[in-house]
Amino acid sequence: MQSYTNMATQMNMANVVLVLASTLTLLCGMDATTTYTVGDSFGWQIPTSNPNLYDDWADTKTFVVGDVLVFNFTTGQHNVLEVTEPGYDACTMSDTILTENKGPARITLKTTGEHYFICAYLGHCSAGQKLKVDVRDGRGDTPGFLSPTGAASSLVATTMSLVFMFITFALLC
Repeated sequence: MQSYTNMATQMNMANVVLVLASTLTLLCGMDATTTYTVGDSFGWQIPTSNPNLYDDWADTKTFVVGDVLVFNFTTGQHNVLEVTEPGYDACTMSDTILTENKGPARITLKTTGEHYFICAYLGHCSAGQKLKVDVRDGRGDTPGFLSPTGAASSLVATTMSLVFMFITFALLC
């Protein structure tokens, strides 16, 4: 009788360990989002000494779906528009996707791919007040493609989760 009780206790502990392990495996695949202040302490204004300020700033970041961009500017002196690539290149408001006129503006990155932002006040964009960000899917994969490393790690995580859940289910039944 004693060995049956010990065996039942060990099986219950094994179930707890398996459930925790599968939960951790699932959680490891989730990425936290980040809030970025565009231009850091400089904010969203016309770059005075470096017309590539926002390109340089974005080059040091990795943006993923769910991240938030905060554009710090004074309402009435600047705005932020999300535009298409041609609108970005030409500094025009053609094909505007989103307009924020009140600062600070918070924009959540909802899709992968390149996103383009400009200030539509006369001369601001052409003076360098524009930003292009490349948004990834959160697993480190490039937009539209699944990298071999990302694909392998995703497959391993999914397989491990399924194995742990199957074992847990089998032990519970």
